[in-house]
Amino acid sequence: MRYKLTFIVGAAFGFVVGARAGRERYDQLVKAGQQLARNPAVRNAAESAAQQSRTAAVKAADTVSAKVGPRLPDALAERVRSLRNGNTPDDDWGTSNT
Repeated sequence: MRYKLTFIVGAAFGFVVGARAGRERYDQLVKAGQQLARNPAVRNAAESAAQQSRTAAVKAADTVSAKVGPRLPDALAERVRSLRNGNTPDDDWGTSNT
């Protein structure tokens, strides 16, 4: 499914970039994309995919923690614990929540 979606997005992008049909065709494509993004089925699929990825990330974190937990540096172990609890501590790791 991911590869199909990637292909479709790439094909649409290539068409928009390579099209010589002018502004009208571009506006039609933008409108179609906006309608697709507002489609409840698409939004539900995206939400479902996000939930599955969060579940997989938690499972992976648990597996890694079980295998290398005692050997993790304290700062990293604390970061994993805080993220698992849903906290986003203010830190200097160069990340932002924007």
